[in-house]
Amino acid sequence: MNILQLLKDRFTPALHDFLGAGGPDVSALVEMIRPAQDTRFGDYQANFAMGLARQIQGNPREIATQVVARLQIDDLCHPPEVAGPGFINLKLRDEWLESQVNAAAREDRLGVPPVAAPRTIVVDYSSPNVAKPMHVGHLRSTVIGDALTRVQRFLGHHVIADNHIGDWGTQFGMIIFGYKHLLDPANYQQDAVGELARLYRLVNQLSDYHAACQELPTAQATAVQLAAEVTALEQASTPGDKAAEKTLKKRRSEAAAARAEIAALEKKIAAVQADPQLSETAARFPAIARQARDETARLHAGDAENRRLWEEFLPLCRAALNRMYQRLEIHFDLELGESFYDPMLAPVVEDLERLNLATESEGATVVFSPGFEAPFIIRKADGAFTYATTDLATIRYRVETLHADEILYVVDARQSEHFRQLFTTARNWGYQDVGLQHVSFGTVMGQDGRPYKTRSGDTVGLESLIDEAVAKASSIVAANDDAKCDAEGRPTPDLSPADRDRIAEMVGIGGIKYADLMHNRESDYIFDADRMLAMSGNTATYLQYAYARMQGIFRRGNIQTQALRGDSSPLRIVEAAERKLALQLARYAEVLAAVAADSRPNVLTQYLYDLSGDLTSFYDQCPVLKAADADVRNSRLRLCDFVARVLQHGLGLLGISVPEQM
Repeated sequence: MNILQLLKDRFTPALHDFLGAGGPDVSALVEMIRPAQDTRFGDYQANFAMGLARQIQGNPREIATQVVARLQIDDLCHPPEVAGPGFINLKLRDEWLESQVNAAAREDRLGVPPVAAPRTIVVDYSSPNVAKPMHVGHLRSTVIGDALTRVQRFLGHHVIADNHIGDWGTQFGMIIFGYKHLLDPANYQQDAVGELARLYRLVNQLSDYHAACQELPTAQATAVQLAAEVTALEQASTPGDKAAEKTLKKRRSEAAAARAEIAALEKKIAAVQADPQLSETAARFPAIARQARDETARLHAGDAENRRLWEEFLPLCRAALNRMYQRLEIHFDLELGESFYDPMLAPVVEDLERLNLATESEGATVVFSPGFEAPFIIRKADGAFTYATTDLATIRYRVETLHADEILYVVDARQSEHFRQLFTTARNWGYQDVGLQHVSFGTVMGQDGRPYKTRSGDTVGLESLIDEAVAKASSIVAANDDAKCDAEGRPTPDLSPADRDRIAEMVGIGGIKYADLMHNRESDYIFDADRMLAMSGNTATYLQYAYARMQGIFRRGNIQTQALRGDSSPLRIVEAAERKLALQLARYAEVLAAVAADSRPNVLTQYLYDLSGDLTSFYDQCPVLKAADADVRNSRLRLCDFVARVLQHGLGLLGISVPEQM
């Protein structure tokens, strides 16, 4: 029951009849039918008349009136009203709405029909480098990708969740070099993954240190030159000379950037030189960056020792990742890392060369595409392949082996240019029929408005983030349970310690996921553990509590929900609060369709929040267990159960569990 789609289907022939052959695109016009913002004017509103009037040089109100005259909609709506300059207001008939809600309440699918034409959709998300612990930067890709996978799968598509892990890149060269020269054997025996992560950070830090030492003199010279230019421009400036003022402003900005670069380089240098052990290690390995790259090259060339080490490290690293995914209740169908595609890279380049799409430029093999300043590098001058080559190989594999109709890449917005070039190259290569979408997203920010970091400046680990949220949730759950009292005011907590821990995990992880998903994915957002676990407002905790509250009603009334769902008596919509709640329930299908169409889970979070608000209003205005008679009581209990099921199901599509008690 997708009411919005049904209304669009009814308007389509009416618009075709009004416009005749050769008129404007009707499909674009019906997209302007939406739920009404103000329920005083109805349930839905068609707003196409004003735009259509500009296209055909007509009067919008007259256009709306003529379209309504052709509209066959009496079976589900009251007579449409034309308002203002041409708005068409639509109100569903109560008896039709009641019939739809009754039917949906008896379905396992909650009134959501499966798609008529299922597609094979590959969702590429999370994709961490296996040699490093997951951090807060992986959160958004992981939870957004998981939510989209769940929604598309529920709608009936064949969805393949693919974790395209980084298991073959330069980080392994760093780790192999570190293992050979800087290993702490005792640490490796005790915590292999932790020691490998330490080696990666150490080699990376020392590489940055040597690079900073080389870059600092040039940066200082540039800063001196820019400072001199600023001084000269200031001395030569003439009041009112706009061009000179603009140049001076630009030079000042460049000078400030140069000073900031020097400060960053000096910070990297000081961090090493202030530590005698680090300083001594840096002195021993002045070419550590090149040496790490050499280890990567040997691995890729099939060196036996490096291959043996890679095969030793990889299962350990993947096991650590899988523990995190299990805690997050996230599952993948495939985990085909970069190493899987390595044998396919040379044929990709050869094919692009054969088709005259790739050419040599400064020793590298690149693809030039109109509209892009930089070329798409598919093989470096030293013969190494790139992420671009691997991504092209994945497209070929996903289309030709997995038979993908569509591929979603859930990757942060900073990679937008890469994906524009990737998709353009793939189209030119011959993959015009597969849908390719970059599902971009913003950054998790700290309270200071900058990317979320620890006090030491490191990226926050995902496990520590979860532990923090679960610890706060544990306090909330305990306080809520301890506050329960009987009629005489005596404490009556009813959760065991194990139940409290289990619920705290649900609430803490649910809070993190929901706080991420509730935002427009393209926006940055500030991580605030206290706010995301609040019992009020748009939080997972509020929605989980709404669900638990419904279960509490059933427990108090000794209601068996399975028996309630099998009851053949009708669910009646009489009061205004009942109707508002029923209308929200009836919109579930159109909401999920909107999530899938735009890859925006925040559409679902907003819907669930609004549904919970309507539930609160209903509960305040319409007694349930103390209803006036048995039929009304039964109808309202069934309505509560329907809401609880949609809350549970909708949160489940977001990867969030709901507790029966809180």
